[in-house]
Amino acid sequence: MTGKTILIVEDDANLLDVLRHNLVREGYSVVTARDGEAGLAAARIQKPDLLLLDIMLPRLHGLEVCRILRKETAVPILMLTAKAEEIDKVVGLEMGAVDYVTKPFSLRELLARIKAMLRRAEVMREESARLAGSAHGTIRVGDLEIDLDRHVVRRDEEEVALSPKEFDLLTFLAQNPRRAFSRDYLLERVWGYEYGGDTRTVDVHVRWLRQKIEEDAAHPAMLLTVRGVGYKLEV
Repeated sequence: MTGKTILIVEDDANLLDVLRHNLVREGYSVVTARDGEAGLAAARIQKPDLLLLDIMLPRLHGLEVCRILRKETAVPILMLTAKAEEIDKVVGLEMGAVDYVTKPFSLRELLARIKAMLRRAEVMREESARLAGSAHGTIRVGDLEIDLDRHVVRRDEEEVALSPKEFDLLTFLAQNPRRAFSRDYLLERVWGYEYGGDTRTVDVHVRWLRQKIEEDAAHPAMLLTVRGVGYKLEV
């Protein structure tokens, strides 16, 4: 038994039953919900290890559920979407999803992605615990103060609201100033990906971070793009 709990939020009863049956057979504990509001409530109460979230849901749209939960928890979110357009996938990533699959999908592929996401999450928890024991003090970047002990960022004594992953990305770059890192490397070190993930995840978080820490996000002075390489933090 895996000991992991997966919450499935899906309004298609047949698909929900198939997913629940196969996940239980794989050893997971499974919680289900048929609409966005019920899914949001279940996520808050059950605190699952991973969330399978359909985009097109009644009562509360899947992207809105994702947006709300990402402010409250770092639970890995795998979005299920019947839409193949690029914009839908990007929006899902922008809202905080870790990955997505487009219906119809291979059950074997879905199970493999779930295992990979749970493995990455475990690696990241272990890494966070290790860093929590060794990373202390404050890093100053321009007019920003990164408080490693309290896990907050301030500008002129005012807290800058960052998501957990935005904080992790900023901290990693600040601990390695003026060094350029590829998107793949950042996925590995900050997100815990062991193999090729979607590098747009990095681009999305960089864009969010610039909007919060730069004076002019369109013309960044700290979080810079290094053409042909990736990103670096100037201090």
